[in-house]
Amino acid sequence: MIDQKLLTLISVAETGSFSKAAKKLCLTQPAVSTHIKLLERELNVKLFTRGNNQLKLTNEGIIVLTYAKRIQSMYSELQTKITDSKNNTLTLVIGVTHTAESSVVMEALGRYANETPNIRITFITGSIKTLYGLLSDYSIDVAIVEGNNTNPQFNSLLLDTDSLLLAVSPKNHLANQGMATLDQLRKEKMILRRPNSGTRQLFESSIKSQGLSISDFEVNIECDSLFTIKDLVEKNIGVSVLGKSTCIEEVKKHDLVLLPIVGLSMIREVNIIYPKDFSHPEVLTGIINAYKLAVKNE
Repeated sequence: MIDQKLLTLISVAETGSFSKAAKKLCLTQPAVSTHIKLLERELNVKLFTRGNNQLKLTNEGIIVLTYAKRIQSMYSELQTKITDSKNNTLTLVIGVTHTAESSVVMEALGRYANETPNIRITFITGSIKTLYGLLSDYSIDVAIVEGNNTNPQFNSLLLDTDSLLLAVSPKNHLANQGMATLDQLRKEKMILRRPNSGTRQLFESSIKSQGLSISDFEVNIECDSLFTIKDLVEKNIGVSVLGKSTCIEEVKKHDLVLLPIVGLSMIREVNIIYPKDFSHPEVLTGIINAYKLAVKNE
């Protein structure tokens, strides 16, 4: 069982209060204080400072909390794996980016789950940074992200490559041109993903190579939701830069037109990222095969 002192630390950090943590854990406040003091003595660190009637983690406290959460996740995973072993099942938690969520990736994962006996999959959606953090904490088993693997503690498998293109409404004056220039794009109202998204970062790094910055463009809407962005573009409220893989259905239905941007080559990998101790290589093979089949059927 996970050390109760670590659970107490997590609760105090989350609630910001010894008394609230005590109530949450069904303990007395002195018991919570004792747990924290014992943990500090055991690790020879100070975990919290108090200022303006608020608890604040010290630098060492942040480190201990990070590993406490990791231990908590690993213990939860241990319990799940034991249950899976008894029931002859496999439970997986797969993290996907918002871009992957709006592409053929989800169809492939869904088909893989439906067609593979004794497997259960839970999906979690988040930013690339969030998913790497969840992998580090063992909160997810596998992540599917755009871009190269940025963490040497993980392995990766190439799932596909994707390109960013200009997405416009068929009603937009650029729709019939076949391509768009940067000068033309600078005159358009743009709807973009938020700055922390991989799509946005690739676009910004690409225009930087051409001596431009995002301030040279008229970005009047920023949004995390790809569904919302595509809906607004379809209604000709603005144009966007989106992954080709996320717009397959809309292009088929002639709801969107995708155009290359002259001077910009925005190609990126889509990778499966997984811990080096991941023990189910057949899952990775199955996901890749399901993805290839889904793409073939598009």
